[in-house]
Amino acid sequence: MRRAVFLDRDGVLNRAIVRDRKPYPPSSLEELEIPPGTDDACQALRAAGFLLVMVTNQPDVARGTQTRKAVEAVNQVLCSRLSLDLIKVCYHDNGDGCKCRKPQPGLLHEAAQELNVDLSSSFMIGDRWKDIEAGRRANCKTILLQSGYAEKEAQYYDHAVGSLTAAVDWILRKTSSPEGEQE
Repeated sequence: MRRAVFLDRDGVLNRAIVRDRKPYPPSSLEELEIPPGTDDACQALRAAGFLLVMVTNQPDVARGTQTRKAVEAVNQVLCSRLSLDLIKVCYHDNGDGCKCRKPQPGLLHEAAQELNVDLSSSFMIGDRWKDIEAGRRANCKTILLQSGYAEKEAQYYDHAVGSLTAAVDWILRKTSSPEGEQE
């Protein structure tokens, strides 16, 4: 089986649009900003043998404030620029009761099945509690990118960092050490 790093989209692979300490997705390609170092971080994971899978909730489509076409345009740019292996999107809203909307682990389970991924040897990187909880429920190691958003905080994660680059550095140290020791 293979190893993967599951990456949230907004706030991890691209900058979230933050208003009043609340994160929002870019509404168009013009608002899309990929932070410096993101390309290199993804290349380092790939070089270490990880598959790269973006998993993202995009409820604004169900809410009618964003089009699926706009979401897919952003996803396509991220996929080609960062050489992602797979993109999994949940377009449902909170009340829809789907199994794919994070904090449910459905997106991770679907990707693992499609790509023959061992979830217990994989990682989830996210900037919100829902990302971390989805990773935990899927039996992945979890890394919180600390965001300072005005919302519920993640409670249980394996490591917390301030950037994607720091998250990748931690993964590479953890997976290259003989014991895979926690830091």
